[in-house]
Amino acid sequence: MENKSTSWVSLEWFHPENFQRFDWQQVEWFYALALIPLLLLLRWLISVQLKQKLPIALTKADLRSSPITYLRFIPPIFFVLSLALIIISLARPQTTNEQIEEWSEGIDIVLNIDISESMRIEDFRPNRLEAAKSAANNFVDGRFQDRIGLVIFSGDALPSCPLTTDYGLLHEMINDVDFEKIENRGTAIGNAIASGINFLREAVSESKVMILLSDGDNTAGNVDPITAANLADAYNIKMYVIAIGRDGKVPFGTDFFGRPRMVENQFDETTLREIAKIGNGKFYRVSDKDALVAVFKEIDQLEKAEVKETRYKDTTDFYYIYLKWAVVFMLMWLITKSTFLTNVLAD
Repeated sequence: MENKSTSWVSLEWFHPENFQRFDWQQVEWFYALALIPLLLLLRWLISVQLKQKLPIALTKADLRSSPITYLRFIPPIFFVLSLALIIISLARPQTTNEQIEEWSEGIDIVLNIDISESMRIEDFRPNRLEAAKSAANNFVDGRFQDRIGLVIFSGDALPSCPLTTDYGLLHEMINDVDFEKIENRGTAIGNAIASGINFLREAVSESKVMILLSDGDNTAGNVDPITAANLADAYNIKMYVIAIGRDGKVPFGTDFFGRPRMVENQFDETTLREIAKIGNGKFYRVSDKDALVAVFKEIDQLEKAEVKETRYKDTTDFYYIYLKWAVVFMLMWLITKSTFLTNVLAD
């Protein structure tokens, strides 16, 4: 590593790219560079008027130009360089390394995903459950510093992932969801809400949200869905309810000949709509994958925490580099102006 006490002597400080990377805090000082030629002109005019002249009669053959006469320009050059470097120093060259730290107070969210047998229906490709998992993963990717938990349910409810900001772990948990996780068949919506409440009731965040995704009526469990919704409301938990699936004939597996088997699908939305109303949220009915993705995007926008940022500026000054060079050239000017260089005869 280069010694900081001697690093200023490097000629790299005068490379154009170095000047381009600097932030100049007092850039108006560069206008003073235009005064240097004026000072030189004024000095020349004064010297012409005051300089003593010695008339000497020489023949034309004796008049020869010598390179030595140009040495008289060296001291003024040192003086000009010193002035220019002082002006550069006054312009305050510096570099700024700005770091931005983003943070938010976050929201606590529980995803409640139905894994009952009807979620195998293939009106969503490849089926309703896989479409729900994909949309949930995309939703998680769009969050920032929110704690998110996962509950799955069919004939009973299974808390699968507690509230966490470890989104990698959460993705693994979502991807691992399948129909074999719960043995009891049916749709226990009330139990699912109650399990989500257990995750959220002691949360200290200002906003608590539950997203319930189901494709059927409440047919199992020992907790009434409406009672559970009122309990969620008592804990200030907002409920978003997504009813997934089409009514009518929908494909469900294949028949003996490998052809899609069509089954009749229909369910009553009344309970799910009431849950969303009690929970001061919204009810959505989606009949295809694009609509499901759009719903999750809308919820993502509705439940955005305010992201705050803290900026840190690390500023390094470099004016002293050019000031040291200015001192060097000023000393060289003082030394050379008292030598024979300034006494070389001019024509």
